[in-house]
Amino acid sequence: MGGLIEDYVFHRDFSKTYPIITHGKGIYLYDKNGKKYMDACSGAVAANLGHGVEEIAEAIAFQAKQAAFVHTMRFETEVLFQLAEKIALLAPDTLNKVYFTSGGSEANESAIKLARQFHKDAGRPEKHIVIGRWQSYHGNTFGSLSAGGDIKRRQTYTPSLINFNHVYSPNCKRCPYQREKEDCDHKQNWSCVRDIESVINEIGPENVSAFIAEPIVGSQLGAVSPPEDYFKEIRKICDYYNIVLIVDEVMTGFGRTGKDFGIQHFGIVPDIITFGKGVSAGYAPLAGMIVHDRIVDSLIENSKGKFVHGYTYSGHPVSVAAGLSVLTIYERDRIVNNVQLAGDYLKQQLFALKYRCPIIYDVRGEGLLLGIELAIDGEKGTPFPENLHASERINSIAMELGAVFYPGSGSINGYLGDHILITPPLNVTTGEIDEMIRVLESSLNIFIEELKEEEAYEITK
Repeated sequence: MGGLIEDYVFHRDFSKTYPIITHGKGIYLYDKNGKKYMDACSGAVAANLGHGVEEIAEAIAFQAKQAAFVHTMRFETEVLFQLAEKIALLAPDTLNKVYFTSGGSEANESAIKLARQFHKDAGRPEKHIVIGRWQSYHGNTFGSLSAGGDIKRRQTYTPSLINFNHVYSPNCKRCPYQREKEDCDHKQNWSCVRDIESVINEIGPENVSAFIAEPIVGSQLGAVSPPEDYFKEIRKICDYYNIVLIVDEVMTGFGRTGKDFGIQHFGIVPDIITFGKGVSAGYAPLAGMIVHDRIVDSLIENSKGKFVHGYTYSGHPVSVAAGLSVLTIYERDRIVNNVQLAGDYLKQQLFALKYRCPIIYDVRGEGLLLGIELAIDGEKGTPFPENLHASERINSIAMELGAVFYPGSGSINGYLGDHILITPPLNVTTGEIDEMIRVLESSLNIFIEELKEEEAYEITK
């Protein structure tokens, strides 16, 4: 056995040593040394009910004892029908069929392929190109990575990626078109919208299959919402050019933003909603897509009802049972209502922190999908140098102090721009939020003191 191998795990980063978690309870995780971590980011914005919920574990165990696996090419289970119904009833009235996968990457891959088959089978075989957005994330399979706009994740694999097109994500605080939001709103002429139509016409509308977007951009921009009418304009464009509108709700779905789905903030109905993470609250790998009736009807009419696609673990009974238990808790415990109340409180505390901290440039987001953007100058927004790894360093400090957040970078141009997501479990209390803010503030202050000691960067406000 070659090298200095101390274990047999292919780690995500071999330069790091990770704490070994033994158990979790509520908003906290505990490692094998007894250290407690407040999970202020719900893992990867997935552990939406916190840790150690016995009710969900029991539902998983019960289903595993009954039927742990069936292949959906041959069999289905009752829990599949029950969860599909719950999800469809949360979605817009015209999205009534739910397809299950194991993760968000698979969900978006499935949506991209379904859009392609929809056009091909309806006699539009040339429609194959997907338009995505820079500073967006849709997954790590080749199709979802090609549609996404995470420059750092794409770089290594660029020669192998599908030749999809991209436009800028809307970010009014740092508009890539150098315009003021007030001017765009007054003129009802948003460059981020017009750019989409320009790209469609450059490619040729007859070649464009789908447009994919997150309703509120999570990991890549740090909880940035678009202009209020952005999606209404996109819906018009997609309708005019017969383009499938895919809304990626993997991070924003199931109450995270204070509504069942993030797109409900913007008053439009997509053709496909993809989901993941919160559907099972992290208790089992589960994701999927909710599909518009017109696409399903076309599949039945033009493809004899068969979607040319599938995964071994699609509709896995144990994962689906976890999702059914989670959605039952969401409904029973009025989780969305708590998100609205706790989200308002957390946002107030973050704005208060901004006024106390010289390196917070912006506070943004909806519900419990909130973010802060970091800058050397909290007034002007001068970004930290990329090689400083500001957000990662702050999160490392926070972990030493007993909390974990969701750091991100590249929000300005794919390289510059640091932000931190604050996305606690959806049943978080105000007392836990207060503790979270104390750790975050201490972490920011320690980072500032480190910079002063390094004498490399002058912090101003």
